[in-house]
Amino acid sequence: MSGEPAAAVGPDGAPRCPWALSTADYVTYHDEEWGRPVHGDDALFERLSLEAFQSGLSWITILRRRPGFRAAFADFKISTVAEFTGTDRERLLADTGIIRNRAKIDATLANARVLAGWEPGDLDTLIWSHAPDPATRPAPKTLAEVPAVTPESTGLSKALKKQGLRFVGPTTAYALMQACGLVNDHLETCVARRGPAGGG
Repeated sequence: MSGEPAAAVGPDGAPRCPWALSTADYVTYHDEEWGRPVHGDDALFERLSLEAFQSGLSWITILRRRPGFRAAFADFKISTVAEFTGTDRERLLADTGIIRNRAKIDATLANARVLAGWEPGDLDTLIWSHAPDPATRPAPKTLAEVPAVTPESTGLSKALKKQGLRFVGPTTAYALMQACGLVNDHLETCVARRGPAGGG
């Protein structure tokens, strides 16, 4: 991977992270969402849950089913999901609009029940407390320079697990950090790096 270009040029002539150009869905997600700061407990619960569902799968699979996930999980409102019953669980296991993985569904429901007992803003504060200093993270020039796990994501994983959350390993935690703007892993010459995703 060390010989790959810093960024790939899309049909519009703008350089982007190479992964973003594989599908139109990825272009939109890359340009408008990935790496932009996300705050709010429910919003972060959604991202955390979707990253857990992504484990072992491609992100495009999750991205294309996100409307189905949102419908199935009440827009990931923590207080609502925490009250889901056994009947809701069976509904989820039969829902073809999501990934019908029993362990991941159970983890999402269990995580909501844990988080429902937290004070408002606690999840946001915990997650963002693990954001590294941007000054310590030079812009990656190629995908080979983008890590899958970092000391910060390992620390975030441990903190979440300590609170009783499931499916929050270091790799999942780092994917969350990338998606929610705790780190800016857009490549150095990527057009999105110079935009709202983190600028510089």
